[in-house]
Amino acid sequence: MTRIPLIDPATATGAAAEQLDATQQAMGAVPNMARAMVNSPAALKGYLGLSGALGTGVLRNATRERLALAIAESNECAYCLSVHTYTGEHAAKLDEEDILAAREGSAVDPKENAILTFALAVNASRGDIADADFEAARTAGLSDAEIVEVIGAVGLNSLTNFFNKAMQTDIDFPVVLPGTAGNVDAA
Repeated sequence: MTRIPLIDPATATGAAAEQLDATQQAMGAVPNMARAMVNSPAALKGYLGLSGALGTGVLRNATRERLALAIAESNECAYCLSVHTYTGEHAAKLDEEDILAAREGSAVDPKENAILTFALAVNASRGDIADADFEAARTAGLSDAEIVEVIGAVGLNSLTNFFNKAMQTDIDFPVVLPGTAGNVDAA
């Protein structure tokens, strides 16, 4: 059970209602993460703002979903793995092999693979990456914008990973557990 109340969009008022409406507009639904995060409307607004801004950047939706899967697996966040397995398949049209590979931090496409490798290096080192990791991203052809957005995606996904793990957010998608690539358990 989620550690803090899940705010019902139907009964929310004020800033919480505004942010839940914004969530519905941005995502087409109001997942449990947003219902928990809106206990601080400012936190939900910040999450939506960064997510929306990165959604207009140079990284494709499929790339952002791969990044979310890799970081969720790395940070062992079942909530985010569950969400992004679902959205990776349904919104980004990733197939099962793409999803499993992304969870392992790899992709068939060399540039996508370099993006995931760089993201995992940023995540593992908490941003204190080695020169070799940066140069590998450059050699793979990542632009300045792509490098910046990968770091932004690591930060955004780490925020949701940490939030959902700390809050023990009830998973409202088909459950996917870290370390169990391919094992989907309908909870």
